[in-house]
Amino acid sequence: MATVPDPSAPRSGPAASVPRTGAVPSATPRAGGADPAERGLGDLVGEVTRDLSTLVRQEIELAKAEAKQSAKQAGKGAGLLAGAGYGAGLAVLFASIALWWALGDLMGLGWAALVVAVLWAVVAAVLALVGRSQVRQAPGMEGTTDSLKKIPHALQGEEEKNR
Repeated sequence: MATVPDPSAPRSGPAASVPRTGAVPSATPRAGGADPAERGLGDLVGEVTRDLSTLVRQEIELAKAEAKQSAKQAGKGAGLLAGAGYGAGLAVLFASIALWWALGDLMGLGWAALVVAVLWAVVAAVLALVGRSQVRQAPGMEGTTDSLKKIPHALQGEEEKNR
């Protein structure tokens, strides 16, 4: 038999910030302490509806809290990656300047600058070709496209055409 967590126990993780909006649905009778077998169908349906509504609201609040925490952590990570990209860009810039000066001792600064520029043009061309081939190989959204094509038939009651 599964154990039911204590509702008064402190929560941890993303659920800790979710306010407790109501009790967890239970099988205990509520309407005047009557046995569920003696209560009317309307009372039982009303209780189930209230409990389901409470459960859905709690799940939505939990999802909001988890999404907020996840987005906050992802934002921090994205900021750190942006900083790393900026640092890498500066490293490439200064390495290029150092190469330019080193080659300048051998052939003159003007020719050395041209060599470094051609080197970076070759790197850019290779990256562009590889990137273009990767984009062409990327699969589309076949599942979404197929399901969207089925909607008009479903709305017209012609589901057999979707098979």
